[in-house]
Amino acid sequence: MTKSRHRRSVAGPRAPRSSGARTRKRPRAALVQARRPVALRSRPARLRRARSQAAREPDVIAGVDLGSNSFHMIVARVVDGRLHVIDRMREVVRLAAGLNQKRELTKPAKARAVACLKRFGQRLRGMPARNVRAVGTNTFRRARNTRRFLVQCERALGHDIEVLPGREEARLIYLGVAHELPDDAGRRLVVDIGGGSTECIIGEHFEPVQADSLFMGCVGYSLQHFPGGRVRARGMEKAEIAARLELQSIERRYRAIGWTECVGSSGTALHVDAILRANDFSRDGITLKGLTRLRKALLSAGDVRSLRLRGLQADRLAVLPGGLAIMIAIFEGLRIQRMHASSGALREGLLYELAGRKRHEDIRDQTIRRIAEHYHVDLEQAARVERAALRCLEQVADDWQIDRETGEQFLSWAARLHEIGLSVAYAGYHKHSAYLVTHSDMPGFSRDDQQVLAAVILGHRRKVPSGILEGLPPEHVGAAWRLCIILRLAVCLNRSRSQAPLPRFRLRARGNALHVAFARRWLEQHPLTKADLGEEAARLAEVGFRLVVR
Repeated sequence: MTKSRHRRSVAGPRAPRSSGARTRKRPRAALVQARRPVALRSRPARLRRARSQAAREPDVIAGVDLGSNSFHMIVARVVDGRLHVIDRMREVVRLAAGLNQKRELTKPAKARAVACLKRFGQRLRGMPARNVRAVGTNTFRRARNTRRFLVQCERALGHDIEVLPGREEARLIYLGVAHELPDDAGRRLVVDIGGGSTECIIGEHFEPVQADSLFMGCVGYSLQHFPGGRVRARGMEKAEIAARLELQSIERRYRAIGWTECVGSSGTALHVDAILRANDFSRDGITLKGLTRLRKALLSAGDVRSLRLRGLQADRLAVLPGGLAIMIAIFEGLRIQRMHASSGALREGLLYELAGRKRHEDIRDQTIRRIAEHYHVDLEQAARVERAALRCLEQVADDWQIDRETGEQFLSWAARLHEIGLSVAYAGYHKHSAYLVTHSDMPGFSRDDQQVLAAVILGHRRKVPSGILEGLPPEHVGAAWRLCIILRLAVCLNRSRSQAPLPRFRLRARGNALHVAFARRWLEQHPLTKADLGEEAARLAEVGFRLVVR
């Protein structure tokens, strides 16, 4: 695959003139010129050399958490399946504070983020791309028009950045916390009060049972209810009420499930725990009584800068009131008796996820299996389509500059899920399948991953939708379109759902054209396939792509 993040023209050539058909202008779909293919997963150009570094540092992995308050990076060595942390970096960026009323990031906020990521990037320089996972959280989800800013961040860091859905963030937080605690048989509640959102998860062992991301965070609440660091009783009351309203959607459900242990993760929980212990407000974890004493101390001070308590962290002082209000509301709403703080968090979850992928324990494969089973997919047909698609990819990956590993993953996933829409209705089932993929909770997948997968599935049959690739990150458009064509061909070849093996065929890709050659007289002996391929050629011609079958 090419490794460029730059925007490209996405208009294709006009469809060729054929007998009995007028030449049509290409629709406004974001299809792609073949001479400028782009990557499904972009890498900055300087990362082309990264794979040559793998042999030198094969066991070192890194997780980067671009939070709404702070950016974190953790680097660890994998030894016998265990993580040994060798470096940590943390910088307070307060990205959420840079969101204006139009939900656009201000220039100073962007500058702080990019400057921090340049420093992180120097530490990660030379690490293989597959050994690093960087993610954006709530502020990246909320901010408008962040695509160009995300490109700047990736260039500064030197690695891709995924924007996580809220529940995926919650799952990774739980994974990080669970690995830091004894693996007992109890059910635990994990609460992570971040800068822009709060994640609540109930789980057993290493698996979440229930996970939710709530729209409330210590940065946003501190700015809204405690402007300038001033702490007033009315502001505290409003903040706690707002948090209780946000909690209403999960309170009854969580109390019904229940838990035996409550754990708080990330900065707010650790900071509050340290203050309560240092000032003897609570001797055994975080309690509602201790939180009430801290609230009283804040209200007496009237301003966070006037607060005189042991255990205060200067870089977290500005967001303490908002975080405290949210925590009090959670204790009251979920009727928590005691919470213990844990150092495990999202960044640790990223590392354990990466370590699992290196051991071929990819949560995304488990997600695909779960969805296929849930919608009663014909697994034998899915396997036939998958085998055919991978045969096609093997022959055209180099010509179309598609990264084989990533292309194989997405094609396999698309083949396994392309018929889930049949559980809704046969008519337009490809649309139903794409909708389900777009809107399902898919652990392990980023938002961009789901959008690409849905686009490939949406375009696998019938007329190519005019807006099939609109909304995809520009760097994913080219490869997504080519994978869509490959899947169309694989589905077409397996329409009969026969167990008989497919014949030998050769593919040759040249730009916006694909040549398919079968054994002599095979097409004459299979008239349905011949007719289907003819229809495919006509449909693809309408969007500027040439399919030649002989």
